[in-house]
Amino acid sequence: MITAMALGGYAALVGTAMPPLLSRARWTHRAPVLAVLAWQGLMVTFIVATALTVYHLALTEQHVHEGFLGLLSVCGLAADAPVTESAPTPRDALALSAPAVIVLLPLGWFVLCTWRARRARQRHLDMLALIGEPAPGYDATVVDHGAPAVYCLPGRRRRVVITRGALDVLSDAQMRAVLEHERAHIESRHHLLHLLVDAFSRAFPGLPLARHAKEQITLLVEMIADDRVLRSHSRDALATAMCEVAAGQTPQGTLGAAGPGALIRLRRVLTPQPRPHRVTWLGVVAASTAAPLLPLLVACGP
Repeated sequence: MITAMALGGYAALVGTAMPPLLSRARWTHRAPVLAVLAWQGLMVTFIVATALTVYHLALTEQHVHEGFLGLLSVCGLAADAPVTESAPTPRDALALSAPAVIVLLPLGWFVLCTWRARRARQRHLDMLALIGEPAPGYDATVVDHGAPAVYCLPGRRRRVVITRGALDVLSDAQMRAVLEHERAHIESRHHLLHLLVDAFSRAFPGLPLARHAKEQITLLVEMIADDRVLRSHSRDALATAMCEVAAGQTPQGTLGAAGPGALIRLRRVLTPQPRPHRVTWLGVVAASTAAPLLPLLVACGP
């Protein structure tokens, strides 16, 4: 029971107390890649800690005293695990199904979200085949729409789309900056991050970690793409392009150059901040790696 309380407290800490603190941290916008890693570490930690809490609460007293090795023994995964006198009972199977559901629920939502996003992209690609035109010199597809917008369709049939309104208002330098932004999304497979955090938020609705992670990761991937653009384009070109396409709407299943938090990103592009110190990088990476392992170490105890 003490182990279950410790694991439950740890899951509650990760799921409710840590997200607001990480959301307000000053270093996250200066190192968006590192911040995404930290959010993913919290999500994995919550799933592991919650599953192990349920396991310790659900299994019989005998298996609880055998610790995490008892779980592996019941599953037939540990050759050196303590051997029980009786075979696994239906109660054992029911108890094992509860933590399995916690692990499989976000995976199931990920599969469903991926399927839905793929269907939405396919519908849009079918529409582009009818109304889209090639954009000479930009390796993109143009659609006849007055509102300025630039977005990409990720996946195997990747495509960058420009509206006629964007061609009218963006200069060549601005256009190439936003196109680089979209290609950064495609090449880095940022749509998978969106799908992962969307699946987590659907699996655990109402959880502060799910809400904060979805908000922050959605913003952070845009910052990562902005940083990619700034390697080869000027800050003024990206900033002015962001202002021009800020009001553009993007279809479901796509990633747009305007993106969320446009004002925050604009301020970040125009007023660059120094990168976090190497100690901060090492500390966040170490914490993100160790956090999911800590509940396993607790559960392995006798």
